[in-house]
Amino acid sequence: MNQAQNQEIKKAVLAYSGGLDTSVIIRWMKEIYNCEVIAFCADLGQGEDLAPLTDKAKKTGASKVVITDLREEFASDYLFPMLRANAVYEGHYLLGTAIARPLIAKKQMEIAKAEGADAVAHGATGKGNDQVRFELTYLSIDPKIKIIAPWRDWEFESRSDLIAYTKKYDIPVEATAEKPYSIDRNLFHVSFEGGILEDPWVAPPESMFATTTSPEAAPDTPQTIEIAYEAGNPVSVDGKPYSPAKLIAELNKMGGKHGIGRVDLVENRYVGIKSRGVYETPGGTILHVAHRAVESLTLDREVLHLRDSLISQYASMIYYGYWFAPERELLQSLFDKAQAGVTGVARLKLYKGNVILCGRSAPRSLYHQEISTFEKDTDYVQKEAEGFIRLNAMRLKLLAQQK
Repeated sequence: MNQAQNQEIKKAVLAYSGGLDTSVIIRWMKEIYNCEVIAFCADLGQGEDLAPLTDKAKKTGASKVVITDLREEFASDYLFPMLRANAVYEGHYLLGTAIARPLIAKKQMEIAKAEGADAVAHGATGKGNDQVRFELTYLSIDPKIKIIAPWRDWEFESRSDLIAYTKKYDIPVEATAEKPYSIDRNLFHVSFEGGILEDPWVAPPESMFATTTSPEAAPDTPQTIEIAYEAGNPVSVDGKPYSPAKLIAELNKMGGKHGIGRVDLVENRYVGIKSRGVYETPGGTILHVAHRAVESLTLDREVLHLRDSLISQYASMIYYGYWFAPERELLQSLFDKAQAGVTGVARLKLYKGNVILCGRSAPRSLYHQEISTFEKDTDYVQKEAEGFIRLNAMRLKLLAQQK
């Protein structure tokens, strides 16, 4: 029993998705706490009509349902800063779920304050990362807020138990015992966990994927696109300007069509266990390649190397849930300062699961063909490299003499 269950709770705001877990949680909270439950649903670009969730949540026991469109805020204030940092967790995961949780939790706390609620609740399991991400955000905003985490307290031991509970109380959900995937979808990605995916030897079924065509079935003709950047942020595709959310949505369509952005990963959770997740991040995958291309022309060597040495730490901060922590904000300011001159265009070819770089240009490029050329030039004196090498070899020569 957690701290919240030991205290009286009159009103709670639940992060509600309408899925299996949160559908059960509303009724369970009514039974256990006899409290008023407000269901909060964040529209992060799930690609579905969220309006029916109001009726569904109220039938399950919610006194009120709040649905907030956060797509543009999600893209501009969360996805774009993360993309400016080139954040990738353990070499593969583009952090689509991890980056969404701080925004959901922040808005949930705003609603709790506006509604006079004394508690917040979430449907994250006691084995996962999301419980940490939600609760670190809650407590960074209000250290005294009461937190309800049903998966750490209730009698249910599996999602199969939850499915049985929904049948008992006639709660409509999409999950079934035959296909018990845990699906999380937003503007940036789709993630899948659970069921047969828990066996890392088993390949994910093709029917599971929601936004990407298989590379084998993708068009035989490649598509070439151009993405323009200003100060580290993508601003247009093929010369057409888009808002942050619409730009990502457009690239999702293009990338999905060509089978781009699938990742199958066994990752290390913050709580100390390994888990297998399958992800689709078509637009994000394209933007990572494009951003790197423009940076290659515009970032100073030492700035680039220093920034890259910190990416792993930055990505871990997001994965673990420390978006609102001072260390993440400190690194973000460093990374953003480096992005001031990252303005230019990347030309890419999309073809059967691949993002192939075809060209890049920048108005303030640090690349100068007249210096880099293998042909004759007047700026670089090759003879001077001899002294450069000798000075840098001095310590190695001294070590060799000792041996």
